[in-house]
Amino acid sequence: MIVYQADKKEFLLDYNDRDIEDVIHAKYQVATSRKVAKAEVRSWRESLGYVARVLSDPEIADDVGVAIEFILPQTAKRIDVILAGHADDGSRRLIVVELKQWSSVDATGRDAIVLLRGVGRSDQFRVHPSYQAWSYTAFLEGFNEAVYDGGLQLRPCAYLHNYTADGIIDAPHYQPYIERAPLFLKGDEDRQRLREFIKQHIRHGRGRQVLFDLDGGRMRPSKALADVVGKLLKGNEEFTLIDDQKEVFEAAKAACRQANASSKPHVVIVEGGPGTGKSVVAVNLLATLREGLTVKYISKNAAPRAVYSDKLIQTPENAHLVNLFGGSGSFLETERDAFDVLVVDEAHRLTEKSGFYGNLGTHQVQELINAAKCSIFFIDEDQRVTLKDVGSKAVIREFATARGAVVEEYALTSQFRCAGSNGYLAWVDDVLQIRPTANVNLDDIPFDFQVFDDPAALHAAVEAKNSNNRARVVAGYCWPWNSKKNPTQMDVVIGDYARQWNLDQDGSLWIVAPDSIQQVGCIHTCQGLEVDYVGVIIGPDLVMDGEALKSVPRARDRHDKTMKGYVKMSKEKPAEAAQHADMIIKNTYRTLMTRGMKGCYVYATDEKLRELLRARK
Repeated sequence: MIVYQADKKEFLLDYNDRDIEDVIHAKYQVATSRKVAKAEVRSWRESLGYVARVLSDPEIADDVGVAIEFILPQTAKRIDVILAGHADDGSRRLIVVELKQWSSVDATGRDAIVLLRGVGRSDQFRVHPSYQAWSYTAFLEGFNEAVYDGGLQLRPCAYLHNYTADGIIDAPHYQPYIERAPLFLKGDEDRQRLREFIKQHIRHGRGRQVLFDLDGGRMRPSKALADVVGKLLKGNEEFTLIDDQKEVFEAAKAACRQANASSKPHVVIVEGGPGTGKSVVAVNLLATLREGLTVKYISKNAAPRAVYSDKLIQTPENAHLVNLFGGSGSFLETERDAFDVLVVDEAHRLTEKSGFYGNLGTHQVQELINAAKCSIFFIDEDQRVTLKDVGSKAVIREFATARGAVVEEYALTSQFRCAGSNGYLAWVDDVLQIRPTANVNLDDIPFDFQVFDDPAALHAAVEAKNSNNRARVVAGYCWPWNSKKNPTQMDVVIGDYARQWNLDQDGSLWIVAPDSIQQVGCIHTCQGLEVDYVGVIIGPDLVMDGEALKSVPRARDRHDKTMKGYVKMSKEKPAEAAQHADMIIKNTYRTLMTRGMKGCYVYATDEKLRELLRARK
């Protein structure tokens, strides 16, 4: 959807005589029914002034099309400016322009990521503008029929009109993306370079019709995109389907076909414990692209989608495939049946509300079901690890029934983690007093479980298992994240043992980052993922009280969002609060202790809990 469109002549008139920021603001509110921050309105005025200066070149045709704020279908992303017209050979051309008011950034070691200092109250990692512009064109080339079948040709670029070249924003590290989307910076020379870029690709106007064709293009995956995804899935052993994974995959795929061949929506619920391959099946369902279906992988937690998209993408040439992955909070205002298929991994982590403050939308489960003809939920209710996690089979059924959907349910039971032993999982449930089972010890269970009396010794043992970057140490969130503000400080400090939490620069890819064995991870960077060996530090939030395990919610760090709302709930409904907190804390350690394929090493700050774990081996 295009918020504002005009030809060059009208755009310049709006800028010079009609306060263009007010014109766009009014159109944006009509188109989206959303409010716009004053800072964004001001940015329209400033940045579009530089665009107006560029377009003032008399050699750029007056009827070149100008679109501002093009909202990419099925996403919450917006393209700042699109210029449209015709080339000398008569082909229809579009130039995608990403505008930024930045004046400086710091480089990072992460692919296509820069560090923007002092945004709001903190620094922020941001996508490089050239990558951003290129990814938008890649999305349109993969999904907009008017582009891949209708002959519309796209050329991306980025214009940072306040930024003086400094060898950072244009560093060799970012050149692969700058080559795809040229970078234009502050000054007359770059302004003229941008003009020449425009004239190189758009020599003639008649651009309004080109914009009309783009805006009306039907959203369907291109064969080229589907073939790339199919080849990447087929060629990656990590996504190979085994036993009941294949059976559930085919059943879910059949539900997708049925939902899109009729007017009846489908909702599929797939239940499976740790290590049963829920995520493997979920990612494989991106293969429904080959059946001409629009599909997206969704997760509440950023880590699974970041890691799985990274494993699928593999090379910069495939970086645009990141558009196939998204968060669960981006469907607040999505039209009904905007997608053919939504694949929701880690559905137990879904929350009622969305947004930074948790106050937006109706219910994430309802929004996801309404947004797709077929929605597929992968769930393990025993992995709910925050007070706000509301994903359950009952809730999914309730909203599916309200929509009149056909509901199908399947289970994944084959165990591929914890040495393939369901017995270890049952033992964890029993020893953590989540539920009684017949597995009171680990006799005859071929899984390397060890208890340590020293966290340093535990960490050293896990490091020794990290020869293939498949071993990590994790902990309950009982220590403050001091290093987030001061990189020299330590976080998890227990006697002489001192380590930092997962580094901010690794973000959601911490579990696969090459140096992350040096740090300690938490539930947010490992849930839904696996390693060969996991070391688990159980903090003072879980202790022995006589023969019973006792949860201590207040031992969690005060910044731990998993317990947000506990204090208020404990005052209003103390018994219910205690029950919920106990479930969250025990589920957290259950989840952490089941990340390992081959082994789990444990240290507990409570000596009596260490004794219990050792006695129950």
